[in-house]
Amino acid sequence: MAIFNFLKTGNSASGEMSFLGHLEALRWHLFRAVVVVMSLAIILFFFKEFLFDGVLLAPKNPNFITYKILCQLSEKLNLGEDLCITTSPFILISTDISAQFTTHMWVAFIAGLICGFPYVVWELWRFIKPALHEKERKYATGIVFYTSFLFLFGVAFGYYIITPMTVNFLGNYQVSVEVKNTITLDSFISTVTTMTLITGMVFELPIVVYFMTQIGVLTPGFMRTYRRHAVVVILVVAAVITPTSDATTLIMVALPLYFLYEISIFVSAYVIRGKLKSEN
Repeated sequence: MAIFNFLKTGNSASGEMSFLGHLEALRWHLFRAVVVVMSLAIILFFFKEFLFDGVLLAPKNPNFITYKILCQLSEKLNLGEDLCITTSPFILISTDISAQFTTHMWVAFIAGLICGFPYVVWELWRFIKPALHEKERKYATGIVFYTSFLFLFGVAFGYYIITPMTVNFLGNYQVSVEVKNTITLDSFISTVTTMTLITGMVFELPIVVYFMTQIGVLTPGFMRTYRRHAVVVILVVAAVITPTSDATTLIMVALPLYFLYEISIFVSAYVIRGKLKSEN
């Protein structure tokens, strides 16, 4: 029965797995990952006050930690209150009778996905690992940790840096004084979750470079040669994910992305050295 194979990958007697066998193994890995994510989502669903008041709606309030730090920085730079956020830029409304409930379910799912991301990566690694050679496994040691760390760090960066700037810029932006900003709940939540998830995925660049170098698509020499082009792309990406017109904000986002690019060059060089050692 399938229940007895729930924690098994299922090798054949010859030690090899057929195509259907791989699909079956992948299905169980994905199934376990989905179960964990949905379980976390259900648990987090009951912490409504924490999810909304404590996390998602926090960047809207003047007492958010990022605003406090900016205000302290403004005082140290003798800028007065130029960087201080003292008022909430807009009012949130709900125009659909089911909007708050469906938003609650969606937020719980996103929270479950973020919290369960390390387990999802671990399950995918368990599926991929048997196909790797011994030396490949050696050089991929810690891949689950680094992938999870980069994603969660990116989510935190998006939440504490990009989201507050985006919320304040878009929330205060007006085409005319005759038009007041009353933002719908689903629009606000969509903006916050999109910013954080996109940033989390962007921070996976070193992991993407690692695998692309493994299959021979990228080399550290190529990345160094096109470093200037990469800077332009990074500035474009930073401008897209931060819709503010402030150059300081753009630089604050672009610098970590450039740092990730430099780390990716180091990762690519590490992979190449490993390949050379294995050939000798």
